[in-house]
Amino acid sequence: MYQRSGADKSNPLPAGIGVEGAGVIEALGPEATGFSVGDRVAYIGGPAGAYSELRNIPIARLVKLPDWITDEIAAATIFKGLTAEYLIHRCVPVQADQWVLFHAAAGGVGSLACQWLRATGARVIGTVGSEEKIEIARANGCEHVFLSHDPDLAQKVRDLSGGVHVVYDSIGADTFIASLDSLRPRGSMVSIGAASGPPPEVNVGELVRRGSLHLTRPSIAHYTADPLEYQEASNRLFDALKEGSVQPAKITEFTLSDAANAQRLIEARKTTGSVVLRPN
Repeated sequence: MYQRSGADKSNPLPAGIGVEGAGVIEALGPEATGFSVGDRVAYIGGPAGAYSELRNIPIARLVKLPDWITDEIAAATIFKGLTAEYLIHRCVPVQADQWVLFHAAAGGVGSLACQWLRATGARVIGTVGSEEKIEIARANGCEHVFLSHDPDLAQKVRDLSGGVHVVYDSIGADTFIASLDSLRPRGSMVSIGAASGPPPEVNVGELVRRGSLHLTRPSIAHYTADPLEYQEASNRLFDALKEGSVQPAKITEFTLSDAANAQRLIEARKTTGSVVLRPN
């Protein structure tokens, strides 16, 4: 959506768009190793251009797919699923019985991450933007769910948990301070987005005052840069899907020729789950 509208300034229009997909390798460059023609693969990142029937892509951006997973599930899950994977397994590895606050628990990444956290034995508090999404967050594994704009959010979280071990905040400006105030001493704040605007600047002294907190702003690009680690992370995601620890979202399919209509429906929030584009 950001690429199509031109809001993504790193990909000036006119240009190809789309950064995730799945398919079959039809040809390899002379220096490509580790893959063969006919391999089923998925990818995230690299040059934009996923809205296409055929494309060239750097081999370092590919991961091999297991036989049992469909192209549709792989394409719909790879980006959101790997985001959830690196956040809860590598950025701040969450342990059983730890308390976690996850904002936007009914969203694309939040839905997968909260399921996965619950499967690991973590105790998950979720936030959502409306009353209608509370039951969705509960179904995703949240023990408790609050509205993200609740003025008493931090106090309610502390009353339940004594302060959470980790906060994952994709909302930004509207929740950033409440997120910090929800942590226990030596807790970790993971800022992963800014849906409501950029978070405020933080004086590092505030981290000390609140209990020697950790603060990080990660990017999936840095957690998938090493090809071996990238494949291992993908395998972890595929195993979670196969075991049922993570359930893929409902998939709505459109043809590539109907991509503009798909984008309009997404922007109007008239779709649910994941949208996949198929060749015509």
